This record gives sequence, structure tokens and C-alpha cells, in this order.
Amino acid sequence: MFGFNDFWKFFLAFFLIYPVVTIIHLSGHLFFVAIFGGTEKKVVIGHGKKLFSFWKFEIRQYYFWAGGCEFKKIKFNSRVSDTFIFLGGAIFNAVSIGVVNILIYIRVLEPSVWWYQFVYFSFIALFWSIFPMYYPSGTPSDGKAVLLLWKDEFKDKSSDDLFWRKDEEKNNP
Repeated sequence: MFGFNDFWKFFLAFFLIYPVVTIIHLSGHLFFVAIFGGTEKKVVIGHGKKLFSFWKFEIRQYYFWAGGCEFKKIKFNSRVSDTFIFLGGAIFNAVSIGVVNILIYIRVLEPSVWWYQFVYFSFIALFWSIFPMYYPSGTPSDGKAVLLLWKDEFKDKSSDDLFWRKDEEKNNP
């Protein structure tokens, strides 16, 4: 049964663990952007009004509510590179789930509700990113973006949490 103590655990997990899971997911996208020569990379944590930024991170008012990452150009651009970029978040979530479970199994980490919630939120992030669907905003999930990419039906090369900025010099001379 969900009691008062469970409420506080969920509250802390939602406002602390879920943002960490989001950062891991977005780092996966940017890892592959960097491997394939992406430029002008930026991570946006949350939604709403911008609170502050540092280095290549921007923190928004609702920091616990998802996020996104942006980049401008890719040096090595192909369907394979785009596929790795789109699936990079899910790959990093899957790897983090595996690492936590292995560390618990070999007794480096103690099993706890916090690790359980980390794995739970990581699995949710992984699932919703690869499930092939359009979000209410009209943007595709990462999995849908990959399907569209391989069917030659994808023009924008952006998904719900990954935004490929157009070359602004061409549009604004």
C-alpha cells in the first residue's frame, strides 16, 4: 500500500532521480553527436523560463520535466550516424540500468529503493523514447524518428528531445 513515507520517497525520486535519468538520456544523444562531429551542442534541462546556464547546459524553471539537446552540424552525416544519435539516449539509459544491476549483483552497491527507482525511471525513459509514436506536440519519439529516417520520410531530423538546428547563415544573411 502507498503510505505517507512512500509519498516522500516518490517526491524525492521524481525531483532528484528523474532529472538525473534525463541528463543521462540527453548525454547519450550528445555523445553520439560528438562522435560524429557535431558542433554547437547544448543541453536544456526542463521546460519553462530559463533560470541559468553554465558551460553547454541550460537549466529551466521546471527542471524535473524532461529536457532536450540541440546541435548544429554533423561532420559524418549518414543514416547510420543519425540512427546512433537518435538512439543514443536509449542506449545510455539501457547501459545505466545494466551498470546499476551489475554493481548491485557484485555487491558494490547495496540494493535500495533509490536504485530501484533509478532503474524504474530509466526504463520508462528508455521505453517512451524508442516506442515509435508521435507526441502530442507533433514531434516523433526517437524510435519513430529512426523508422522515418530509414523509410526516407524524415525531413527535419529532430525528435521530441533532440533538435537539429538549421544552418542560420543561409536563412539570415
